[in-house]
Amino acid sequence: MEHMTGAPSPDVSTRTYRERLIPGIGLFIALLLLIPAVALVLTPLNATIALPTGIIVYLIAAVTLLLLSPTVMVVGGRLIADRATIPADQLGEIELLGAEGLRAAIGPGIDARSYLLVRGWIHSALRIENIDPADPAPVWIITTRHPQRLAEAIEAARGA
Repeated sequence: MEHMTGAPSPDVSTRTYRERLIPGIGLFIALLLLIPAVALVLTPLNATIALPTGIIVYLIAAVTLLLLSPTVMVVGGRLIADRATIPADQLGEIELLGAEGLRAAIGPGIDARSYLLVRGWIHSALRIENIDPADPAPVWIITTRHPQRLAEAIEAARGA
């Protein structure tokens, strides 16, 4: 498994797939509970700053979630999953996973060497066999909202 660090952004014209694994709206709604929680803690200390501070804490948390959301791309014959990258021709069988399949794939029987890019708010994924003999990760499991499109992009990059 190779890792990307500070690599330039791939040319948009060669990109065949790109997805940002941002949280769903439900998480941001649940995160709203930070506002009254922070306000409740700060009210005895200083009631005038309690609500504004709660709003600021919410905004910081929401922006942090957005900024730390990983990206999955297929570009230039490579699969890029967050900071890890692998040539598409080093990938074997691709299995589409629904919610139950994903739960089973990352459950107690998983090989600890597997590469995982899993976000709890996404309930579908790909399980991709790694056929590179030099790479210790036997499979890559990547959550995606569009498993069929990602699988097709990997297949296309493999054939290119």
